[in-house]
Amino acid sequence: MSQAFIVSFGMESIRMAVVLSAPMLVGALVIGLLISIFQAVTQIQEQTLAIIPKMAAILGIMAALYPWLLSQASTYMTSVFTNFPRYIGG
Repeated sequence: MSQAFIVSFGMESIRMAVVLSAPMLVGALVIGLLISIFQAVTQIQEQTLAIIPKMAAILGIMAALYPWLLSQASTYMTSVFTNFPRYIGG
């Protein structure tokens, strides 16, 4: 295994982690921003008001995107395990 291969393998795995987590993170960011604006306007400073909608949004996004997330992860892992002999052999 060359240094270039290790770097490209690491970059691909980080890219996959970002692709799989980005929809939930963006959803939590948008909901958090909306809740923060609401709290600033109403001057309500309750922490559970911010957490519960974020958790619900993340679960909803995960439920809606589950088939896509599963196919992306399955494709990546199939590629990794298919090429595994090549990784350790050369």
